[in-house]
Formats: sequence, structure tokens, C-alpha cells
Amino acid sequence: MNIDWAALGTVFGVSLVATVALVGLFTLGIAGLSRQPEPAERSGQAGGSLMLARAGAYVCFGLCAAAVAYGIYLIVA
Repeated sequence: MNIDWAALGTVFGVSLVATVALVGLFTLGIAGLSRQPEPAERSGQAGGSLMLARAGAYVCFGLCAAAVAYGIYLIVA
């Protein structure tokens, strides 16, 4: 039995980088959604930074969903 160690190392490296990137992206999304308005902004109007954080969080979640869908596509195809 011959094991192609270079190919195994490549698969390990790509899997590690993809996993860390996906978890980091999801963490940024969670951090963006958990952001609360500043005390001065609680009087009724949300600040632009809060809306920007939420939009960035939704983009992060969308990219995570796209990466998962692409991975499922690669497995099925």
C-alpha cells in the first residue's frame, strides 16, 4: 500500500485553512449581530455604525452559507 503523503498534506492544509476561515467568518457575523447601540443612541434612533455592523454580519453569514453550499456541491458532483 502506497500513501501519497504530499497529497495527504495538501488536503490537510486546505481543510485546515478553509475551516479556520469559515469559523472566523461566522464569528465575525456573530460579533456584528451582538453589537448593541451606544447609550446616547438608545433614545430611539440607531446609529450608522450599528446598521453597518448588522449589514456586515449578514454578509458574513451569506458567505458562510455560500461556502457550505459550494462544499456540498463539490461532494455531490
